[in-house]
Amino acid sequence: MSSPPNATATLAPVRPGERALGGRDSHPPTRTLSIGIDARAAAEVPAGRGRLVRELLRALAEREDEGQRYLLYARQPWREQALDERFQWRTIDARDPWWHVRAARAANRECDVFLSTNSYLTGWLLRIPDVPIVYDLVPFEPALLPNRRSAAIERLTLGRSARRAAALLAISEATAYALGERFPATTGRTVVAPLGVAPTLNGGLDRAEAAELPPAGFVLAVGTLEPRKNLPRLVEAYRRLDGALTARHPLVVVGARGWQTGETLDALRSLGDRCTMLGYVSDAALAELYRRCAVFCYPSLGEGFGLPVLEAMAAGAAVLTSDVSSLPEVGGDAVEYADPLDVASIAAGLERVLGDEPHRAELGRRARERAEQFSWDGFAERVLGVLGAVAGNQIPRAQATAIPDLSLSGGTG
Repeated sequence: MSSPPNATATLAPVRPGERALGGRDSHPPTRTLSIGIDARAAAEVPAGRGRLVRELLRALAEREDEGQRYLLYARQPWREQALDERFQWRTIDARDPWWHVRAARAANRECDVFLSTNSYLTGWLLRIPDVPIVYDLVPFEPALLPNRRSAAIERLTLGRSARRAAALLAISEATAYALGERFPATTGRTVVAPLGVAPTLNGGLDRAEAAELPPAGFVLAVGTLEPRKNLPRLVEAYRRLDGALTARHPLVVVGARGWQTGETLDALRSLGDRCTMLGYVSDAALAELYRRCAVFCYPSLGEGFGLPVLEAMAAGAAVLTSDVSSLPEVGGDAVEYADPLDVASIAAGLERVLGDEPHRAELGRRARERAEQFSWDGFAERVLGVLGAVAGNQIPRAQATAIPDLSLSGGTG
């Protein structure tokens, strides 16, 4: 995968039989590298971390056999895609924190390295190298109103995990920078691994499900209904648009209910028949909604990456998103930007995109081109490079904790 413009970490893949990072041994691999993966989210979490784990497993399964075997620790196997003999499920029927105790004991016996995808706690108990994935530092930002229970757990566990980790993976430059600011010991040990677009989003949609979706031309918002997604400001911005414009472009919202949803639901319901809430939808339906929308609006107050923005771009949607955190890394100069705290800025962005069809088409073209720079295979390549490096007691070469250049030079908004 071509690195997106702001991804500064550089990492050559290291596989069994390689002597050093970026330099391959002239001899073939001499042993199998046993990689443990916390794969619980594949079957347990519909979106977010669940999507990351599922797409990582798909990408690993599609790669040629390079001398790895994968031990997948979970409560239940994920069965949507057949995995070959390199993959073995290790199911552990236990609740937290006992699941972590038992998983760590098993991994210590049978793995060379462990990838922590869904919790920082397992790494506390490991005697083998641990590489946690850091998604964001939202739990440390009370103003973003994170889920209280999850935030409390991450605040308690991330610090020690970061100190013990052999290396860390951050899904964006913004996350890597925030991590280094809060935990300076991670500087030089954090590698940025940008996410990709799910191949399943290109899958077919049956006629019955397609017929139930709104007709083309709507404003689309996607994400768990929670305060950070900033939907009340989007609703207020939408209200400021000309009535004829909103009549042609109703608001459609996709996403399961999260926490502290009162203000969000009140705002959405206040629009009456101009707003349709679809809840959680299938990947195929989501892909069709991205293709049908007039504009995808994502005015989030802060993200670790912003996967819905990338997915919308890959579908050729015109995108309006926030000019904060990781979102400019994803959108580059292919999307419109707005200040998520300024209702007038969001309204102006919507008016620009909805009111100018040629501009909207140009944004869609540029978005699709930029999205091609991101892939799950590229993400898997970064992950394997780090795991191979730490398993060989090498320190990943990374510059991910340098201050990222998130300027909007050349942007459209």
